[in-house]
Amino acid sequence: MKRLTSSLALVFILAACSSHGTAPDNFSYTAPAQTQPEGASGYTTKSGWATTRFAVAAANPLATDAGYQILKAGGSAIDAAVAVQMVLALVEPQSSGIGGGAFLMHFNGKDVEAFDGRETAPAAATDKLFTGTDGKPMSYYDAAVGGRSVGTPGAVRMLEMAHKQYGKLPWAQLLQPAITLAENGFNVSARFHTLLVPEVHLKKDPVALAYFYDSQGQPWPAGHLLKNPELAAVLRLIATDGSKALLEGEVAQAIVDKVQKHPGNPGLLTLTDLAGYQPQKRAPICHDYRALNKDYRLCGMPPPSSGAIAIGQILGILYNTKAATLQPENGLPGPDWLHLYTEASRLAYADRAQYLGDPDYVQAPAGNWMSLLDPAYLAGRAKLIGAQSMKSAAPGKPPGTQTSHAPMPQQDEYGTSHISIVDPYGNAIAMTTTIENVWGSRQMVNRGKGLAGGFLLNNELTDFSFSPTDAAGTPIANRVQGGKRPRSSMAPTLVFDKATGQLVMTTGSPGGAVIIHYTAKTLYGVLNWGLNVQQAINLPNFGSLNGPTLLEKGRFPAATMQALRARGHEVREQDMSSGLQGIQRTASGFFGGADPRREGIVMGD
Repeated sequence: MKRLTSSLALVFILAACSSHGTAPDNFSYTAPAQTQPEGASGYTTKSGWATTRFAVAAANPLATDAGYQILKAGGSAIDAAVAVQMVLALVEPQSSGIGGGAFLMHFNGKDVEAFDGRETAPAAATDKLFTGTDGKPMSYYDAAVGGRSVGTPGAVRMLEMAHKQYGKLPWAQLLQPAITLAENGFNVSARFHTLLVPEVHLKKDPVALAYFYDSQGQPWPAGHLLKNPELAAVLRLIATDGSKALLEGEVAQAIVDKVQKHPGNPGLLTLTDLAGYQPQKRAPICHDYRALNKDYRLCGMPPPSSGAIAIGQILGILYNTKAATLQPENGLPGPDWLHLYTEASRLAYADRAQYLGDPDYVQAPAGNWMSLLDPAYLAGRAKLIGAQSMKSAAPGKPPGTQTSHAPMPQQDEYGTSHISIVDPYGNAIAMTTTIENVWGSRQMVNRGKGLAGGFLLNNELTDFSFSPTDAAGTPIANRVQGGKRPRSSMAPTLVFDKATGQLVMTTGSPGGAVIIHYTAKTLYGVLNWGLNVQQAINLPNFGSLNGPTLLEKGRFPAATMQALRARGHEVREQDMSSGLQGIQRTASGFFGGADPRREGIVMGD
């Protein structure tokens, strides 16, 4: 195993404990020695990791190691993704898990496929789900905390679908790392603890209070050995019976009880909703992109995700400006380039608010989502960018569009974790997985059999528009409807050499609505500026949601902010805690990067 980072001693510890490898029909997981991942707050320098045959990039070292051991044992990228997700459910419950959903991009060496495991609204839900008794949209946390916001979990059934097609190891073996760690315990990470400290809603759930906090109501400190026997038991059921064990029977009943019997904010999820959930395989959104005189093919998730379309629009609009002539200044994006990027972002987010929603409920403009990526359309949108900021853009209208919806008002989006994997067989995945807000709906499911712990449920329905219509009564594309999947910003992305079809990179990030910017930044840094994926991830974060220009706090010089303000930008410095993972192909194999803002690492041989 090759590594280029000397500062992460944990990587070497994990490597020493997981280099055994066994035959595919006799996989045996060995829990690694555990020390603390690097700090979750602040910025920990990472130089990247070089490998020759395969690589796994995930948000927590224990999850990365689980995927690594699966690949060493002969598993596929899909096998490793299952193992990584199940461990993340244990060690990073604030971001994803079996109570949430996921989008998975898969390359099988020839074709690109998009697996949709997004949560769905209960059949009984209406567009008034988040309307208060006063007739106005509810406040975010009044809506999110409790049963009202819980959608049908889709991640496990989606992964099961992908595994049936591309798995090499038995399903049950893939859950063994998470089961072992849940039973024997894992050391609470610094990020886990840091996110518990300010949390006020999780303690309101008795199951979560007993699991995440000590007898004095204090969050477990970093390094505390935490066991989750209830989750281990549920994972054993899933290992034996697959997703049916989660979405039917006693676990499903426990989910429904948790949702419907919440004392202050009950939800509508039923056993029928759970049992009837179906993941979908969708046609990916793929488009051409030219950078540094080379042609690429970028592939991402179609709606209900807005990620691939928004990224494609931003990059396509920038292509029609002088952005390509602008290089970083002293290693940072300069004000001229940032002006063009954020203006392109405003245009893309305006279209996102106008058009994007579940394709089973919302018609694409001009009958085709690719109309939003049409080169002529994007060239026309680019002409709207001037010397001064437009501050807020209006949506465009691709030729042939008949608009029947109102733009969705901006509202908060949160959460998520990202996994990138390449295996030795020519397969690759980019998977973004989520329970939405940190700690989801703050509802922890436990079957009541005397075992501590359990798993958290998502609050994914708050990704729908709280307002079903505009002031004139025109419906919003992303309004709540029964069975519908909420719009997402998740942007798992695969990049290919257009001429050869060879995989160039897999990447993605958590981060709510700014996932789009984090991923676009990384793509631009690698493809346009010639950075390696770690260097691109390390770049400061920035963007606009069609409002103020957002800059990562403490990462840009005052002169850059002054120059943007002189162009009419309302500049806001703020924490922008991305969680990017990425793996790119090199002449000698692969090179992986993990976000210095979080605790992830890359492992491989």
